[in-house]
Amino acid sequence: MKTTIRISTLAVIIASVLMTSCGSNKKPAEPVAAAPTHEQIVQRGQYLVTTMGCNDCHSPKKMGPQGPEVILEKMLSGYPADRPLMKVNKEAIKAGWMLMNEDLTEAVGPWGASFAANLTSDQTGIGNWTEENFKRALKEGWFKGLEGTRKLLPPMPWQNFGPLTDDDIKAIFEYLMSTKPVSNSVPDALAPEELK
Repeated sequence: MKTTIRISTLAVIIASVLMTSCGSNKKPAEPVAAAPTHEQIVQRGQYLVTTMGCNDCHSPKKMGPQGPEVILEKMLSGYPADRPLMKVNKEAIKAGWMLMNEDLTEAVGPWGASFAANLTSDQTGIGNWTEENFKRALKEGWFKGLEGTRKLLPPMPWQNFGPLTDDDIKAIFEYLMSTKPVSNSVPDALAPEELK
């Protein structure tokens, strides 16, 4: 009888150990990350704008000792509206060249002339855009993010931005909307026959 009780007790202990050990194969729950703050989203947007090279074309520049330098008070404001348009070498375009001005805010090619947009939070920039407009412009290439308008012109590489996540686009948009507004109405694109 004592042997039966010992065997029964031992069986219960073994079963308990096995049941407990089988349940321990589950991974502990991952901690839930807190949603990023607005400041963190804006910082991520600034990082993306910087690393994606948006200043290369969208910021007017001056020549410094190391070459072109962004004019900080005009950063991301696009082609300066008060600047005269460059004279175009039409023979170079016919030969297959694309031309850009000294600070890369104007480009000329077979499509005509295009001017880097004002990306600041001013109404002459993207100040009255929605995040959805911005997303359509970046991912689908619609001018001002409005379906049915013309497509964005070279050299804007909108086709490269398809892999951006909605979170990345939100971060870029939030950063741009946090920038100092710079009033600058960029000229409209020119068709090839309008080039001088």
